[in-house]
Amino acid sequence: MTNPMEIRSYRAVFELERRIYRIDRLRLNPSGVPVRGVVYFLALLAAVTICASVPPAAVVTGVLPWYLLYVALPGTSAALLTVIRIDGRPSHLAAQALLRYRTHPRRSAGLRGRDDLDAAPGARWWPPEILMLPDGSDARLRRLRYTGPGAVLITAAHERIESRGGAWRRPRLTVRELPGRPAPARGRVIALAAGTRLRVR
Repeated sequence: MTNPMEIRSYRAVFELERRIYRIDRLRLNPSGVPVRGVVYFLALLAAVTICASVPPAAVVTGVLPWYLLYVALPGTSAALLTVIRIDGRPSHLAAQALLRYRTHPRRSAGLRGRDDLDAAPGARWWPPEILMLPDGSDARLRRLRYTGPGAVLITAAHERIESRGGAWRRPRLTVRELPGRPAPARGRVIALAAGTRLRVR
């Protein structure tokens, strides 16, 4: 009876790395060449070619021989990137995670990233100002300005001053509180037409 083998994750069983063992009649090494390594080599070769055409880097790359610049350097780098694994992840996935970690904010406030909290640990985040409109249930009137259309319910003692609009002026309604007078038994509803400006004093 063989000894049982412990499998911590099914990902280790089904995650098979694709390898190239033969190109036509040319047989490669017995372990094969990973396809990921070939992609790394082509990407590095393209990067070296681009760098060789840029004037600042062309001075350095012009000194190196072509076989070292276009074969040895990309091949060695591709082999190292194929072997290196960070936390069990391939090199390109690990680099992507590190780049995302460095570019994204490390803290969030209000379901949004906040970069300024990183500079000052322990700082507080204040929400923006909240617009609060009185609903008329208070014992007194509060100052406000509103442009119709709409309706206003007033339950306190008040007086109304209406001014009709002209060609260049919108109609205006001013409501002024009358302190000391009893409030009406029932609230009064004032309907505002479109464009009418309401001003409560």
